[in-house]
Amino acid sequence: MRARQLSRWTAGLVAVAAVGTTTACGGGQEAATTTAPDRGKPAGAERNTDERAAEEAALAAYTGYLAASRTASRRSDPQHPELTRFLADPLLTRVQVSLRQARDHGAVSTGTLRSEPTVISVNLDSSPPTVEIQDCLDATGYRMVYVSDKRVVPGTRGSRHLATATAARYPDGRWLINAGAAHRDQPC
Repeated sequence: MRARQLSRWTAGLVAVAAVGTTTACGGGQEAATTTAPDRGKPAGAERNTDERAAEEAALAAYTGYLAASRTASRRSDPQHPELTRFLADPLLTRVQVSLRQARDHGAVSTGTLRSEPTVISVNLDSSPPTVEIQDCLDATGYRMVYVSDKRVVPGTRGSRHLATATAARYPDGRWLINAGAAHRDQPC
């Protein structure tokens, strides 16, 4: 029984170690026109400007999410204030639960996580507007260790794999990461 609980806990920690992305990702949605063009500006030019702005904001949120997750994981702090600055539910809750489990088991993250995110789709017509991000995460230098003796937590050795995330624009104008998935079976 204890081995099964350890296995489930380890699986949860691996998710945190690889950025905490444990929810399903959205499908590849195609971008569509959302705003009326300004006078004197072609519709396509405004659309491209809006899409570029959405891409930049979503990538900034994703980068902030990675940084906040790494910082929170170094102390296994589920209440780290930067998490709510870049994450929204349901991903926020899943990351916080994983961090709480790590803390309860006396584990923290160490090492380096490398990221190469790209935008794969923008949908400004959805409610809320979304941006899908694909990333090649290199977690080979990122580990969960026990605080007490710095031993590596079994099953938390990182890999280089595909990850996906969804950024959504909320009513207050912020872009937040609300869904993501680590695809450990898909190396990159």
